[in-house]
Amino acid sequence: MKLLNITNRKRESYQVSFRQSILLECALGIAAITNTPLHNSMEKSKVYWSNLRDNLSSELQAALVFVEKHNTWKTLLQLCHYHHCEDLKEFLSFIEELEESQLKFYSLPYLGKELQEMRRQASEGDMEACRSLMKETKEHNFFSNYIQFICETETTHLKNHLKTVMSKWYEEFVQPSELEICEMLKRDVASKQEMEKKLTTEQLVEWATGGIDYRAEPNVQEVLLVPQQIYRPWNIEADMEGTKIFYYPVADESISPNDPYTPDHFLVAKFKALGDEARLRMVKHLSEKECTLQELTGLLDLGKSTIHHHLKILRAAKLVDSKDGVYTLRKQAVHLMAEDLQRYLD
Repeated sequence: MKLLNITNRKRESYQVSFRQSILLECALGIAAITNTPLHNSMEKSKVYWSNLRDNLSSELQAALVFVEKHNTWKTLLQLCHYHHCEDLKEFLSFIEELEESQLKFYSLPYLGKELQEMRRQASEGDMEACRSLMKETKEHNFFSNYIQFICETETTHLKNHLKTVMSKWYEEFVQPSELEICEMLKRDVASKQEMEKKLTTEQLVEWATGGIDYRAEPNVQEVLLVPQQIYRPWNIEADMEGTKIFYYPVADESISPNDPYTPDHFLVAKFKALGDEARLRMVKHLSEKECTLQELTGLLDLGKSTIHHHLKILRAAKLVDSKDGVYTLRKQAVHLMAEDLQRYLD
């Protein structure tokens, strides 16, 4: 297909910034331990999370049950972004001093520029606006119930809960290894900022996240990259006003800086994914055109279940995307593999 461009409009882009924060790592830890359906796919085992929870204080365990029910980890993350606190004491003071409407506005999810006024009205007690936001998010897995909870909950009760769960989690889980965690996050940001000099913004986001191909969206001027260890190997995506946030998993070399022989998790996954003849043939076909499962089955003369298994491995390695049953090769991810290998060798 040929395209004659007769517009004068430049393609929208964004700037990339980084932020490492022990408070964000703390809030993500609270999210991780209460996201039990995901424990089987996280770096730390399901048994690890179960044993950890059993050894926490009864006060913290009760607070985590409340988090699980109402998803208040989302509140903690948003508050961390609305006010960049240096330490836990400052963060707790920030929560305590918030007016009711401000706390609720900060807690409600950002749903786009066009719904900001409705969000403000809901934070000020307009239950019709609250119901409208719930309707807008009825397809989301938890936003609708979360919005209802934020609009209806008593402010003092919410503040006390947020302060308790954040301070107790920090005290019992984060504080003993805080220095080590901070140094690790700092190292990872430094390595990404070094690569920033060599890559475009889109390439940098894809490289840092291990394969997310994020393109500019309307009203998004900034992509904020936040390193995290607790949720590895998952990327967590969030939206704020004018900003797309990716909490990306720190690289293996940031965790073990004194071991130059430790390869990055994503590097290993990509080369493992290509270490199979059938998957290489599949990649070759997808490099020529996008295909459905049925088309790949015919091209490779393999059963659907076998093709699906291979595609699952390629998708997990962030080499293939799928949308509406159509599979596409992430060509940029393949191209960057040589550079990733060279960086590891160097």
